[in-house]
Amino acid sequence: MRICLAYDCLFPWTVGGAERWYRSLAERLAADGHEVTYLTRLQWDPRDPPVIPGVRVLAVSRADELYGPDGNRAIGPPLRFGRGVLGHLLRHGRDYDVVHLASFPYFSVLAAGLARPLGRYRLVVDWHEVWSREYWRGYLGGVGGLIGWTVQRLCARVPQTAFCFSRLHARRLRAEGLRGEVTVLEGEYAGELTPPQPRPADPLVLFAGRHIAEKRVPAVVAAIARARARGLDVHGLILGDGPERALVEAEVAAHGLEGVVRVAGFVTAEEVEDAQRRALCLLHPSAREGYGLVVVESAARGTPVVVAAGEDNAATELVEPGVNGLIAPSADPDDLADALVAIADAGLPLRERTCAWFAEHAERLSLGASLEVVSASYGDSVRR
Repeated sequence: MRICLAYDCLFPWTVGGAERWYRSLAERLAADGHEVTYLTRLQWDPRDPPVIPGVRVLAVSRADELYGPDGNRAIGPPLRFGRGVLGHLLRHGRDYDVVHLASFPYFSVLAAGLARPLGRYRLVVDWHEVWSREYWRGYLGGVGGLIGWTVQRLCARVPQTAFCFSRLHARRLRAEGLRGEVTVLEGEYAGELTPPQPRPADPLVLFAGRHIAEKRVPAVVAAIARARARGLDVHGLILGDGPERALVEAEVAAHGLEGVVRVAGFVTAEEVEDAQRRALCLLHPSAREGYGLVVVESAARGTPVVVAAGEDNAATELVEPGVNGLIAPSADPDDLADALVAIADAGLPLRERTCAWFAEHAERLSLGASLEVVSASYGDSVRR
């Protein structure tokens, strides 16, 4: 089968759950014998292009900074990527049986919808997130938010095979007017499905992710400071990078935690896994998540997770309080510190329950299970 994937980011040049999903999807489809093309934005030195066995990687838009000075996604790169996708599919749409892309950054969905009458491909769209009108308003302001929400609704009305990664966003997508069924894919985890033997934790609070406003990384530093003030002798390791890294480092200095909280930036996958195995918990106070892969990764390594409740946070669907972690009522540092103390008090039995939780749900949460569903949808689409 001839399959075109389209997303404006490519792992590991950019790092996130969606990037890992599309990289894994491309590799799996190629390994299964499909012809795979990956459309993306230029993110590498043109003299040293990506080499993914069995996958043709094409940059259809120029190198751009994704985020503006305010930490929000800039509008130019999505428009240019959408234009690039449109041009490619107008010229080569009939070369594909299926075009599979992310809903975000939206303009590529509209482009694929416009080109489909000529290309005659089946369109598959992953909706990692569906933003509420209120969230759009807070993100882009009154006028910009209305435009963003309207574009999202237009994308939902493009005929498509739709996938979501949480029940929260599946409900929202139906409410936005999608015609047809929405399939919830519960698995993005590509690692070992057998959890390790539970082990006592190091006194380490871990964060791993992008340093953007939605992740609320400075709250991790403040929570560690509050927990230490209550007598919990822990230190912190903050991994990842992004436009708010300077704010995170300033928060460390403001609390006098130099030498206690390390802001390490990007590290190797082996270092991330080692930290996840050793940590007392993963502290993930994000306001907005479409899935929460890092929650599953931590549970797979026997480490409980603390997340923050919120109407836009689908990661809470992956946490059973007292079983594989806790859901703090908010990202207020006191609420997060309460959770850290409770995790420490729970000790090894909580880590044992975390391992048991993952063992029970591992197959359902695996990347392989989701890929089987996606691959079956391709076959159904072509037959239709």
